[in-house]
Amino acid sequence: MPELPSKYKKSSPLSYTLGPFPTFELLLHRPQAARAVYYHPDFHDQQKLSSLCQSLHVPCACSPKALQRISQKEICYAAALFEKFPAQLDSAAPHAALVQPGDMGNLGTIQRTLLGFGIKNLALIGGGADRWNPKAIRASMGAAFQMETEEFPDFPAYLARFGSGRDVFPFMLEGGALLTPETCPRSSCYTLVFGNEATGLPPEFRQYGQPLFIAQSPDVDSLNLAVAVAVGAWIFKSKNGGILS
Repeated sequence: MPELPSKYKKSSPLSYTLGPFPTFELLLHRPQAARAVYYHPDFHDQQKLSSLCQSLHVPCACSPKALQRISQKEICYAAALFEKFPAQLDSAAPHAALVQPGDMGNLGTIQRTLLGFGIKNLALIGGGADRWNPKAIRASMGAAFQMETEEFPDFPAYLARFGSGRDVFPFMLEGGALLTPETCPRSSCYTLVFGNEATGLPPEFRQYGQPLFIAQSPDVDSLNLAVAVAVGAWIFKSKNGGILS
């Protein structure tokens, strides 16, 4: 039986999935990172989970006590302990970049949304929300295990590796061109850049590429970050190909 896990710490090399779905996604897409799996005695897919773990040589145990330690006050029917894994962006693929995202729920939702639209490379710029926190992993519904998500200290550091031959489109409310399906630029290799939920992108991002903005009614001051990413990603993938029906 695997050892009982301890509460998540950002400084730890380990993290957790919370819930059956992200646990299965971990085992299917990053099995080499899985260290242990735990399930509740009332979990209805025990046999499926146990068989998959056995085939992957991942320790698996019925342990309500372990689940309580991981999930604290929430009811959790399955969870996995996994090792934080390295990632490297694909230089030839479309990217999204988030500058200091502040909310773990938004971060996970954005990963799930980008994956749904076929953008599998995400740059995190300048710190912000902890992408390894179990709350972010859960919000991604396991999409984090299919994404390449890489962190950079600042945007020039990102451009130093991936700026050559790439079109950059910062999403900014001021000074940007209107983005619609008709006006969306054509590009074979691009990065869509989004700012922090509260402050957006600073003015210097205008120098990095063509600023864009999404039209909205005057009844709100801005769109939620995850919604803005969804709209921008959908328009770009629709115009430049790659969305599966």
